[in-house]
Amino acid sequence: MHVFISAGEPSGDLHGANLVRVLRAKHPGIRITGFGGPKMTAAGADLLFDLTSLAVMWFGAVIARIRTFIGLAKRAEEHFRSDRPDAIVLIDYPGFNFQLAKRAHAAGIPVYFFVPPQLWGWAGWRVKKVRRWFTAVLTALPFEEKWYRDRGVNTHYTGHPYYDELAAQRLDESFLAEQRDTGGPIVAVLPGSRNQEVARNFTDMLSAIRCIHAARPDVRFLVASFNRRQADAASAMVKGAGLPIEFHVGRTPEIIELANCCLSVSGSVSLEMMYRLKPAAILYKVGTVHWLLGRYLLKMARYITLVNLLADREIYPEYPTCRDRSAELADHVLSWLNDPMERARCVDQLRLVRNEVGQTGACDRAADYLLVSLSSQQRPAA
Repeated sequence: MHVFISAGEPSGDLHGANLVRVLRAKHPGIRITGFGGPKMTAAGADLLFDLTSLAVMWFGAVIARIRTFIGLAKRAEEHFRSDRPDAIVLIDYPGFNFQLAKRAHAAGIPVYFFVPPQLWGWAGWRVKKVRRWFTAVLTALPFEEKWYRDRGVNTHYTGHPYYDELAAQRLDESFLAEQRDTGGPIVAVLPGSRNQEVARNFTDMLSAIRCIHAARPDVRFLVASFNRRQADAASAMVKGAGLPIEFHVGRTPEIIELANCCLSVSGSVSLEMMYRLKPAAILYKVGTVHWLLGRYLLKMARYITLVNLLADREIYPEYPTCRDRSAELADHVLSWLNDPMERARCVDQLRLVRNEVGQTGACDRAADYLLVSLSSQQRPAA
């Protein structure tokens, strides 16, 4: 059996890697090729290209690399002809992955979405492409199943694979002990994994940090950087500011665990903060044009943060914006630092949502569905 998996972002690479491991464990003879990143490679996938190196957002960045994406789509199409997979599994990243779905469907190859894009929030009209090209959508969020099904899409609810990763995490106890010995309340700062996210959001996060530090000079700020380049760029912005900020690469789980509360961009990291019961204020800053466009695209969803969407109420105060909202961010963080009852109320709400939706086993359920589906397709007619 041969499965082609495509993931274009670091989070997708993580989910893809976990799915690869489960598929290989359940079907030892399976061969997995595709697009992804270093985690999928380490899990045993034979990748045609590291697609995570091209993780971009918004139209301008995509257009700047359009020739690269077209070339990769053609490369995948050639792969489908020369080394035909039994199935294509696409993880989020709709702009590029829709092109793969179109080509695979034309070649008669079954196509599945695992952790589908949030079309219900910003691009509902694109569900026509899902209905046309996809064999099934393996939904990650409870309400997605009904949304897709009501629009004529074959669906199967698996849950979110991020919970699998969280349950398997083993924190570095020596790092935790070292930070705790240093003392002082800790605010986690999570500026995102994409260069564009960090560039847009960290400036306002830094302004919020200045406000918090002025009111609570005992607080320490630990920045979870996705890579060294981002850490160095953000560190240069802080140089000489006299703020108690530390930058760490590859320490996101530990930093969230240590934190009294968090400043974060929107993304799947909100599920990790919920899992560890950490109050957080959410910032997602974009340019004015993108903000105006985003207001139109997001009119179908009340929130941008996954935890708020799951709870159907605002547990994490969120600010999708083109303006400086650092004062509001600082106010939320200071309320959690200064008022134990306020922090406890937020933690209690997070616990309720976690207990309701935080089940593990998404990759296991997805693998079972895929293997059963493919086995039935390959079974000769009686």
